[in-house]
Amino acid sequence: MRKIAGGILVLAVMIVVQANAQHVERLMDLSGEWRIEAGDNMRWADPAFDDAGWDKIQVPGYWEDQVLPGYDGYAWYRRHFRAPGKIDGRFLLLRVGEIDDVDEVYVNGRFVGFTGILPPAFATAYNTQREYQIPAWLLHQGEDNVISVRVYDDGLGGGIWRGDVGLYMVPDPPCPDFSLDGLWKFRTGDSARWSDPAWDDSRWENVYVPAYWETQGHKGYDGIGWYRLHFQAPSNLVKGRLIMLLGQIDDIDESYLNGQKIGHTGTFSVGDGGGKYVRGDEYAQLRAYSLPSGLVKDGENVLAVRVLDTHWQGGIYRGPVGLIKRETYARWRPANRSAKSTFRDLWDIIFR
Repeated sequence: MRKIAGGILVLAVMIVVQANAQHVERLMDLSGEWRIEAGDNMRWADPAFDDAGWDKIQVPGYWEDQVLPGYDGYAWYRRHFRAPGKIDGRFLLLRVGEIDDVDEVYVNGRFVGFTGILPPAFATAYNTQREYQIPAWLLHQGEDNVISVRVYDDGLGGGIWRGDVGLYMVPDPPCPDFSLDGLWKFRTGDSARWSDPAWDDSRWENVYVPAYWETQGHKGYDGIGWYRLHFQAPSNLVKGRLIMLLGQIDDIDESYLNGQKIGHTGTFSVGDGGGKYVRGDEYAQLRAYSLPSGLVKDGENVLAVRVLDTHWQGGIYRGPVGLIKRETYARWRPANRSAKSTFRDLWDIIFR
């Protein structure tokens, strides 16, 4: 029975991957010649670093079959490219193939994501297709851009060994009428008082949303964190029928606007933060919470989002994030039933 369930689960994952692939368009093929160097030095994430003396390697393909035979450990890949034009405001995804075993990815020096766990608490992710959202402003149009990939291989083959490698865009995401991307306030820990719009968050740190919190100084943190944002909505939206888009959150959330709970995905338990209530697919669900009439003020509004991450990456990691009119969302939603809904359906069939 376990083998049957496992086979169905693999099929579910394949369906999710295939469905996702149908909703992206390739902007640039980044396979082919990259540079590689054995060893580990964080200076190699710097786009200004001179990698001209590094070995050349074909990506995808095991490094042991090319320039690093018999090598296990750390190595870095780098690729220079010119970004395509007209990418402003686009929903961009960077795919870096399947990597044996663990990776950290930097774009123009900014940490954008990781998969697997580096030693000493090593966990491989050798057969997972890497896909990271990157903000369009991070790329320099018409200029040199640099992708740096830090890789750890624990044994056997190593490196970016197969899969899609390229820059992609989502052609038809729900586009907020008022975007809330950008710098938010953030802190780890938990207090019910942090949903209060009057709470003083001036000493909280600034983080970018959407992006994993691990890429912004909280690597290795599993637990609860709070996000807060102060914003003033456009006057033409204040009296409208609105939905709050909060993108995708790893793993579960409770969200509040002006002190009122507007929605949640997953369930927090009392005391430990609720890990046992994480079903496994919450991280993939698009948060879209309908707002009661009059909740958005003509003045300062405060959005507070409580997030629990149970392992690996955490936080509000993928957009879109912002206010959208209900009629706009309704036109988009029927034609774009989430691939993750298919995953949830299959999950329920297998385990319920």
